[in-house]
Amino acid sequence: MALVISDMSKYVIAVFMAIYTFEAFVAFNGKDEERKEGIYTRQVICMFLVHFVSFAAICLETSDLSYIIFYGFQQILLFATIAIYRVLYKDVSKLLLNNMCMLLSIGFVVLTRLDYDKALKQFRIVAISLVLCIVIPYLMKKFRFLDRFSWLYALIGIAALGIVLCLGSLTHGSKISYTIAGYTFQPSEFVKIIFVFFVAAMLAKSKSFLQIVITSCVAAVHVMILVASKDLGSALIFFVVYVAMVFVATHNYFYLIIGSLCGCGAGIVAYKLFTHVQVRVQAWRDPWSYIDGKGYQITQSLFAIGTGGWFGMGLYQGDPTAIPYVEADFIFSAIAEEMGVIFSICLVLVCLSCFIGFINIAMRLKNEFYRNVAVGLAVTYIFQIFLTIGGGTKFIPLTGVTLPLVSYGGSSVLTTIIMFCIIQGLYCIRAEEGGRHVRIEEDD
Repeated sequence: MALVISDMSKYVIAVFMAIYTFEAFVAFNGKDEERKEGIYTRQVICMFLVHFVSFAAICLETSDLSYIIFYGFQQILLFATIAIYRVLYKDVSKLLLNNMCMLLSIGFVVLTRLDYDKALKQFRIVAISLVLCIVIPYLMKKFRFLDRFSWLYALIGIAALGIVLCLGSLTHGSKISYTIAGYTFQPSEFVKIIFVFFVAAMLAKSKSFLQIVITSCVAAVHVMILVASKDLGSALIFFVVYVAMVFVATHNYFYLIIGSLCGCGAGIVAYKLFTHVQVRVQAWRDPWSYIDGKGYQITQSLFAIGTGGWFGMGLYQGDPTAIPYVEADFIFSAIAEEMGVIFSICLVLVCLSCFIGFINIAMRLKNEFYRNVAVGLAVTYIFQIFLTIGGGTKFIPLTGVTLPLVSYGGSSVLTTIIMFCIIQGLYCIRAEEGGRHVRIEEDD
């Protein structure tokens, strides 16, 4: 009986996930938030049902009561997050809030299945992050002078990356982190946000050629430090985010073309200089020839995705742990294997709806600095998703980047929560701007 229930659960999970995803895009239709309350309510119901059915399957498979207790704490955290944000911030984007909680809940489910201890650690980090970050929307509304500290952002970012370069510990040949009190921090994750604020502030001041050159030089310092640390995945994100922000701010195709050419040239140089880049490119081009060595990760990832089928094999019915570092770099493959291709596609679409939400907020902001920040965070978010899923599906070479809010990684999940909270603050600012505009029209 337990096997039948567990097998049926994958179909139920896929259906509720599909409904949630459909509502995520229906929510973009129309501007009246009050009329969308039904959409957001249905999303919350679907989210909790996906979470409940997933943990019911896990408990049936493991027969361990500790999973029930863990599930209860997760439910409390997710419900409290949604309720508190709605109470504290009347103008909060309910779609982005729901999406953030949905992605966190998926991460909790998959990590619990893969490694219970890591899931517990991730839960603690998420809980602390949500508590600390709940004030960020208020701070974004309160402090309207954040565009004045462009050079301070640059100094903090360069200093943080430089410290890791000099004192950081080696992880697979790269200096990307250091450990304090048993917790490992990856400063490049936090510097992404500071870097976006720096570029946004510089471009808000001026878009002259000289300003672009100065900003490019400082951005290049960030990227070169990351290259020296052999953190090439982060270096690529910084570079792409910078080029995208400059292009969106200036609408000048010259900068986009130059940036693209520089990126191609840097890719060739990196391939010539770094052995691990050559290994990843070779594994990407023909992983089957190196299936017992450097192509093992990607081939196991492809096996997992192919084995899952449309509805997946069911939780605990596959073998995702056969993929090295599955909980971080290849969590999308684990999801595809046990929860199915339909669920995985819906997951990608939920991430895409977050990106569209970010861009919608950016395009409606009147303040140029805030608009630049929203664009930069949007590109940072979606490009990291592209690198993670693209690497796991053999669309591009592996970069070792995590899937935001879903993969295991304390620095990554904290940084992404901060990004979502900043966007929520900008959404509240946009609502205030809209309200002032209406009042002015009424006075006239």
